[in-house]
Amino acid sequence: MADRHSWAEQGGIHVEPTFTMHSTTDDVIRGIDLGGRCVLVTGASSGLGVETARSLALAGAKVVLAARDERKTRAAMNDILREAPNADLSYIPLDLSDLESILSCAKRIRRSHSCLDLLINNAGVMACPLRRTVQGWEWQLAVNHIGHFLLTGELIPILLRAPAPRVINLTSGGHQFGALDFDDPHFRGRAYDKWLAYGQSKTANIWHAVSLFERFGRLGLSAFAVHPGSVYTELSRYMSKEEMQGMERGTNNTAGLTFKSIPQGAATTVWAATSAALTGKGGLYLEDCSVGLPAAGIGLSASGYAPWAYDRKSAEALWQRSEQWTRRRFGPTDQ
Repeated sequence: MADRHSWAEQGGIHVEPTFTMHSTTDDVIRGIDLGGRCVLVTGASSGLGVETARSLALAGAKVVLAARDERKTRAAMNDILREAPNADLSYIPLDLSDLESILSCAKRIRRSHSCLDLLINNAGVMACPLRRTVQGWEWQLAVNHIGHFLLTGELIPILLRAPAPRVINLTSGGHQFGALDFDDPHFRGRAYDKWLAYGQSKTANIWHAVSLFERFGRLGLSAFAVHPGSVYTELSRYMSKEEMQGMERGTNNTAGLTFKSIPQGAATTVWAATSAALTGKGGLYLEDCSVGLPAAGIGLSASGYAPWAYDRKSAEALWQRSEQWTRRRFGPTDQ
């Protein structure tokens, strides 16, 4: 298992702190021209997804917004168009808990786009009550990881046609709640804990990025896991007011959270998608528009990554398990 410095040195990364946790998407995208680039953003009906789509569209990218709620997504598109009337936007329905919806979405994108430069796996759920997909999968792991695993795999062929494709997975500091429990990932035998379920799904997002770069980095694909920071969005819809206030205040063991604005929260995603300093790199945990450091503590308020974040053996085991779940194989030799 490697620390941040060995991973950074291995990839030849030297990132000066040009931006900070206070930087916004407008700061990060300033001066960048994405004309001719094609981007897909999942969960683009509100919050960080909409802000990410807005920022990239204003820089000239063709942006596909994928989400379940067409009404909300089209309203968000209209807001972007009011700011940038010439923005090239399109909508595709996507329900990440439904394998048929994912396959249909990927098929439509492959038919309508010869290549895809950026895939931003932004959609997610957090701390929800126990719920299962039709396959019996725990909801958070299914939506946050398995659905994005399948979507990404189905889009690998057109990603690899782009000159320098990148996949951005939205993870969270919540990955520090725990690594994936391979013995019972779907809580069939153990008591359900919404934060353990969330934590393992966010660890899975990191391991997915690690494995993507392991498999496809030599073919030009970069993949990163981005922690956006704490932001008030619809992601917290399953949390009570008391829980949110407790997160702000902290406890005797943890500091309170510092919340970002939505443009600040989406800034690291946009930085990961566009930074020249990350060209040819991958498999890294990013936060506050920089490469993350090892965590000094545990919990949502602790910055940095957990000791298991860069565990290649676990990342490979998750890839194999995800292929079993989705009944698909995604490898360089298959493309």
